Amino acid sequence: MIFIKKYLNKKFLFFILLPLIIGFISYLLGGNTDLFSEINKPSFAPPKILFPIVWTILYILMGISSYIIYEKKDKNNSLKVYLLNLLVNMLWTPIFFRFKWFLLSFIWIIILDIIVIIMIMRFNKISKVASYIQIPYLIWIIFASVLNLSIYLLN
Repeated sequence: MIFIKKYLNKKFLFFILLPLIIGFISYLLGGNTDLFSEINKPSFAPPKILFPIVWTILYILMGISSYIIYEKKDKNNSLKVYLLNLLVNMLWTPIFFRFKWFLLSFIWIIILDIIVIIMIMRFNKISKVASYIQIPYLIWIIFASVLNLSIYLLN
């Protein structure tokens, strides 16, 4: 019962829902996600169905991690970096899918990689757990960066 009162509160739900809502807005802004089926892709490209599953899990992990940071006294502006991460993440989808700017989307995702590394480093100073929870996200966007570059080169 203490766990439920401590962790399942309105603030916790807000922190979980925020990245999920941002992700959904990104999807809506993205336009034609069927583009992924139509373009040339490298052999290591995952199936299209995998993306919403992975992103849902990652957004939930982001929410948990950011809530842990929110609950700490010394946040050292980490949540501002987190919000910047969400904004840059959200805008990648329309750059790639709606506008088909594959080179710009690659540059954009490299910027996102850097922001996420900075965010993890800041989170680590406050909570090791919060920073470790972000590692799958970093791995995924580095993979997405390689995939994005490959798509640019193939198209």
